[in-house]
Amino acid sequence: MTITTTNITDLYPTRGATEVATPRQDPVVWGSPDTPGPVPAGDLQALERDGFLAIDQLIAPDEVAEYQRELERLTTDPAIRADERSIVEPQSKEIRSVFEVHRISEVFAKLVRDERVVGRARQILGSDVYVHQSRINVKPGFGASGFYWHSDFETWHAEDGLPNMRTISVSIALTENYDTNGGLMIMPGSHKTFLGCAGATPKDNYKKSLQMQDAGTPSDEALTKMASEYGIKLFTGKAGSATWFDCNCMHGSGDNITPFPRSNVFIVFNSVENTAVEPFAAPIRRPEFIGARDFTPVR
Repeated sequence: MTITTTNITDLYPTRGATEVATPRQDPVVWGSPDTPGPVPAGDLQALERDGFLAIDQLIAPDEVAEYQRELERLTTDPAIRADERSIVEPQSKEIRSVFEVHRISEVFAKLVRDERVVGRARQILGSDVYVHQSRINVKPGFGASGFYWHSDFETWHAEDGLPNMRTISVSIALTENYDTNGGLMIMPGSHKTFLGCAGATPKDNYKKSLQMQDAGTPSDEALTKMASEYGIKLFTGKAGSATWFDCNCMHGSGDNITPFPRSNVFIVFNSVENTAVEPFAAPIRRPEFIGARDFTPVR
């Protein structure tokens, strides 16, 4: 069954009585092969196939140091901590994420406008882009919790109203990502199938889901099947490395029980031709600092 939101057909049903797998209805790379940009043709083909693209050094060490200083400033500022855009760990009470960081900080706003960043997003999505979401993530050592397996698009579609899979994310490492400190994991190729999850969306679900995912979480059976089919890729790399990944990749990260912190800046670019409508499977929209309603292109 399909539902229609403001005359837009729901291609990806979710949050119903049962899990439903739907073949992807959209391209992964929207730009044509001859679209100019910083991503080589071979990398675009790999992104289409695998759903992700890893870059050894997107930003230089001196730039990393600048962003590390800004991250430290933001996460130790009492005013930022008190802001609703800051999410704290349930147990340690330390800051876990700060959302809408490109509006809070001119330093991170500059990164969003950097052609090495936004230029790749435009090339992949084949259009001008705006920031659907931005945040810094902090995983201090000795017990920072992970993010359970999920597809970002499942949430952005169900709760933010993004109609199509025309959204790309970049995670830029601000500390070294080891194979032991809770790094990003992706199931390669999982972006080609949309897994609609079971269970209705509670009102104000975001207040709980930003600390621990519940609604929109795949079943153990579905995850076992997908992991057996696609495998799991763990991303490691120096500070300044980056991972671009499609909005429908099944991904997650483990707890960080090592002494080594892991921090990154996370930017989500959406096509200006894929702007949000009303949620497809939630009673109300999430706040704008989580799912933007300002569709102004990045310049």
